[in-house]
Amino acid sequence: MQSNSTFQSFTTSSSSTTINGQTTSHAKATYSDPSGTKTQSVRQAPGQTPLVERYETDGAGRRGEVKGRIQDVTEEEGYEERIEGEYAKREGGA
Repeated sequence: MQSNSTFQSFTTSSSSTTINGQTTSHAKATYSDPSGTKTQSVRQAPGQTPLVERYETDGAGRRGEVKGRIQDVTEEEGYEERIEGEYAKREGGA
């Protein structure tokens, strides 16, 4: 008898390191299913913009192309804030 089982997994972790009173934060999220794994890591040092690394591996464990591996997300955050503000205006009838 053949089994048709599939799996899905989602894990997150975060940590911070404090050296000389300065804290650096780290966060990682991983989603896995039979087709492969998607991972996003974020690191932010004091006074610096967050660095984001995104990568994928296929079901055989081969790492795929890394697009925009390390990026400054400051512009994305500003865009998201502007969009949220615009939605708030519309919902409030402004």
